[in-house]
Amino acid sequence: MSETGTSDDRTSTEVGLRERKKRRMYETVSETAIRLFIEKGFDAVSVAEVAAAAEISKPTLFRYFPAKEDLVLYRIADHEDEAARVVGEGAVGEGPSPVEALRRHFVDGIERGDPITGVNDHPAVLAFHSLVYGTPALVARMYAYLERSEAALAEALGGGLEARLAAGQIVAVQRILAQENWRRISAGDPVAEVKGDAVVAAERAFGLLEMGLSPSFTHSSE
Repeated sequence: MSETGTSDDRTSTEVGLRERKKRRMYETVSETAIRLFIEKGFDAVSVAEVAAAAEISKPTLFRYFPAKEDLVLYRIADHEDEAARVVGEGAVGEGPSPVEALRRHFVDGIERGDPITGVNDHPAVLAFHSLVYGTPALVARMYAYLERSEAALAEALGGGLEARLAAGQIVAVQRILAQENWRRISAGDPVAEVKGDAVVAAERAFGLLEMGLSPSFTHSSE
């Protein structure tokens, strides 16, 4: 192996290690904060208290999380561009239409009990959703998250006003479906019953989208 090759390999390993350590820091601090917020309430816990519990300084915490609300929403950060990724994957080669791809993805999430669909009765998931939906500051912060999700999806749909309008409707449908599923489960409805109804509701909701959106978003390239 050449000297240059050895150096490149070492640099790649070091970068990979730094990224893993950084990701672990995000996860550790976020989970510490969520635990405290669930135990005591979002407004009752200060950022300084979270930093102390995570054994880091307050300035270090703010380098990772610019706002207190970000400590909570980091848990769902990977889902921010999920819809855009689904559409992008379908655009490679001949696949289903964007709306059909998103419908399949959402229904599959329901079947798997993906927490993002609201169809999950694990106590930790219910506690997290109660924290988010029950805290005005987090609900407000969620709108910025949804706006970024819409923007990424609109770009995947081709950009322009029509794509932005379509993205807004799609993201709204997903949000409303998930909230309804969570509301029922948190009220005590059996998850098996909610799951069946959730699939039916999702099929109907995406069917309505197909009728209302431009054919460019609802017709397959197959």
